[in-house]
Amino acid sequence: MATLKKPVPPPVVTRSTAATARPAHTPQLDPHDGPEHRQFPRAKMTVPFRLWVGEGDDLRFEATLRSGNVSVSGAFLESTFFLPVGTEVRASFALDPEEDPVLARAEIIRTESAGRDGQGRTGFALRFVEFFEQSEVTLARLFLGARLKDFAEVYLASKRARSLTSELDRCVDALAAWELQKVTTTASPWGESTD
Repeated sequence: MATLKKPVPPPVVTRSTAATARPAHTPQLDPHDGPEHRQFPRAKMTVPFRLWVGEGDDLRFEATLRSGNVSVSGAFLESTFFLPVGTEVRASFALDPEEDPVLARAEIIRTESAGRDGQGRTGFALRFVEFFEQSEVTLARLFLGARLKDFAEVYLASKRARSLTSELDRCVDALAAWELQKVTTTASPWGESTD
């Protein structure tokens, strides 16, 4: 399948529909009972995801599903139907009514069906393969926004930051300090210990 740099169909998720799914400033992390293989934490949240396969006259599939959880690397979507593992889809979803939707190319990596007793969840997991228009920043900000704001408020009030006269120099200095903090502490900026 050819890789397009920008999805053609406009996102269906609007700012008004996203308002009902607006997450808190710090997302509720989704606990996981088994071994964790993810690089990023996931947040329990219900967000409408628009999925489609194909573009324009070649549009072969389109659906809107709700997420069970979301992370920077993927999402689990609740569904009563399944797409084959390995299927590539385009996805659009809005986390905040004040921001543009996240636009991504994703791959179906797993399906899950509730047991005969009705226990468990039914749907499929997506892995984000590529983001468009730097919309991955919106997704990363969901998890890092509160920590970055706290860090920036303290750092920018420092004597060093106040001595810099250019906004760009202050920004670069703050980024350098953030990166330095990441390598000199065991605390993960994503909310989990790296021990």
